[in-house]
Amino acid sequence: MAAEEARLLAWLHGPAGPGGPELSAYVAELAALGLAELGREPARLAAERARVGAETRRLAFEHYRAFIRSAECTGSAGRGFGGIESRLGSLLERLPALQDACRNFMRDAEEIACSRRMNSLTLNRHTEILEILEIPQLMDTCVRNGYYEEALELAAYVRRLEKKHSSIPVIQSIVDEVRQSAQLMLNQLVQQLRTNVQLPACLRIISYLRRMDVFTEAELRIKFLQARDAWLRSIQAAIPDDDPYFHITKTIEACRVHLFDIITQYRAIFSDEEPLVPAEGQALNEGAIFHGWVLQKVSEFLRTLERDLQRGVGARLDSLLGQCMYFGLSFSRVGADFRGQLAPLFQRVAAAAFAKAVEETVEKFREEMNSYTLISAPAVLGSSAAVPVPVAQPGTLQPPMVLLNFPPLACFLNGLLVAFNDLRLCCPVALAQDVTACLEDALREVTKTILAFHRAEEAAFSGREQELFIQFCTAFLEDLLPYLNRCLQVLFPPAQIAQALGVPPTQLQRFGRLGCIDVAALREPLAILLPPPGDEEEEPAPESSTPHPEGEEEE
Repeated sequence: MAAEEARLLAWLHGPAGPGGPELSAYVAELAALGLAELGREPARLAAERARVGAETRRLAFEHYRAFIRSAECTGSAGRGFGGIESRLGSLLERLPALQDACRNFMRDAEEIACSRRMNSLTLNRHTEILEILEIPQLMDTCVRNGYYEEALELAAYVRRLEKKHSSIPVIQSIVDEVRQSAQLMLNQLVQQLRTNVQLPACLRIISYLRRMDVFTEAELRIKFLQARDAWLRSIQAAIPDDDPYFHITKTIEACRVHLFDIITQYRAIFSDEEPLVPAEGQALNEGAIFHGWVLQKVSEFLRTLERDLQRGVGARLDSLLGQCMYFGLSFSRVGADFRGQLAPLFQRVAAAAFAKAVEETVEKFREEMNSYTLISAPAVLGSSAAVPVPVAQPGTLQPPMVLLNFPPLACFLNGLLVAFNDLRLCCPVALAQDVTACLEDALREVTKTILAFHRAEEAAFSGREQELFIQFCTAFLEDLLPYLNRCLQVLFPPAQIAQALGVPPTQLQRFGRLGCIDVAALREPLAILLPPPGDEEEEPAPESSTPHPEGEEEE
């Protein structure tokens, strides 16, 4: 029975049957009816159908407006759904752009959130950040007010910041500004070395420069010497240059005091324990920098001394020599004794001054001989009256008084004595040969002048004039020349010359005529003008037989 119902249901449903639980229930109800009831079922169904149709027509007639509105609503809904569908299509087309915009919004939102977090963190660390940003201004203030210790600490802190955060632009700008302030600090420290600073200040300045780590050790030494040298040069440049003696004495004083202070400061700051001359294959040691600088300053002083000596210091050469020797002695304590280089300078100056004085004396002798007449001298002096000879004091050297009868010779001897007295103030033994040669050249010029006078006046000589001329030559050869030899022996004692040469005084003649005029060579040109030796003894010169005590000249 169940199988038949199933087949019937399958047939009723068909391929396009409506199907559903109501049909299944109706079929089950039909199955339960009897045959008579099944026969009446079609009529019941037709009647039910007619009733339903009449009910439907009645409903349609009564509610036609609702159906019209329903149809209109259905059409409107259909059209609305069509519009919605088209708009959904355009919406779907715009969804990718919306997705991209949303992604950008999310990204911007994340950046804004990150920036907000950074701003919040910045606000929380505002004090620390402000301190870092104020470092350049604080550094500049410390440098300009001389707080170098604090400035060095700030510079060290900024270097640590640079190592940790070198990629941050703000940190890099802070580093650049701090470097500018550090350069200003370096210039100020070097400029302080160019002033009159004492040793404690020098120690502080060099310690600051070492902590700045700008120079190597050799560069730091050179920079120190350059700065102190600039200060010393400024002091020397302030000395008036009008008077050579005043200029060189003030230069000696400035160099002796300030240069010695600089050397003391250098040795207290820097250590020079290395050997002065490095071994082969080694670089030049740093100690040679200082020694080279000292030699340069000594050379500059010697050049200044030589220039002022050449300009002329008058008769104060001995005082100047004493000051220079004391200067060199003080430098011997620092290993820079230059007294040995002073002797040639003063020797050349003394020799030049003596040569100039002798040349002027010879020129004056020529002028006097041009206007000299032999007959006038005895008349003026009074030839019949004996000239009183003053008694020589012990230890003095009395000039021959017979030369007063011949004014040109007397003036010539006075000029030489002035030159000798000036030379005696600074008279090195090494000048013995130069002074002797200069004096011999001058005497040869005098001899030539006497011969020229004789040639010019010989034709007009009277007997008295010829006799006076012979006395003139005799006084020159027998009195003036021996006296000059004695003067040279006083200036350059033979024992002192022998000691300087390291030979006994008895062997001094082997080295030539040191400190002694060659009288025989000077006598030879005038020998033809003098009578034979036998006749000369008949008329001896008044002073030729007078003994001359030897000793030092009077000042």
